[in-house]
Amino acid sequence: MAHEYGTLAALREKLGLEPTDTSRDTLLTSALAAASRSIDRATGRRFWLDDTANARVFRTAGRIVREPDGDVLLVDDIGNVDDLVVETGSGTSWTELAGVESLPDNALADGRPITGLLRAGGWGTGRARVTVRWGWPAEPQDITEASLIQASRLYKRKDSPEGIIGSAEWGVRNLSRRDPDVWALIEPFILPGFG
Repeated sequence: MAHEYGTLAALREKLGLEPTDTSRDTLLTSALAAASRSIDRATGRRFWLDDTANARVFRTAGRIVREPDGDVLLVDDIGNVDDLVVETGSGTSWTELAGVESLPDNALADGRPITGLLRAGGWGTGRARVTVRWGWPAEPQDITEASLIQASRLYKRKDSPEGIIGSAEWGVRNLSRRDPDVWALIEPFILPGFG
């Protein structure tokens, strides 16, 4: 299930619409969903937390970083470790591991996700299965704001055929490919290799 960043009420307010005006809700909802998914694609991640823990399997080759106190397995964003189970093995046989630490230190306390799992004894070769609640511990305010700005822009796009907008004061001009404010807000969240 997809999750939109921001609310319909916040988008109405940003556009200067009356809170009780629901006549444009279909277009606004569509714009908010498209803006949210475009942020996911641009950053290479998503910013909501799964409701329940589920398993993902990672090949350890190419995902291990050697640290002085052990090997770190780089994983997708983890937003809650209450149900964390880490196993190694293959599709038919898995062995649960003990003594796995999360990195970076204090990530969840700082409102950031865990992105690595440290194991002093190493990970061996093969695969690791991690069962946990994936995502971010909380939606970052910058992501919410970027989504609302982009959704406003997408909603107004219906009034700018061929990407051209005009006004009596400024004349006619083309819309920029990327909104600089949206990009500035999401840039710190982009995973290396995306964007």
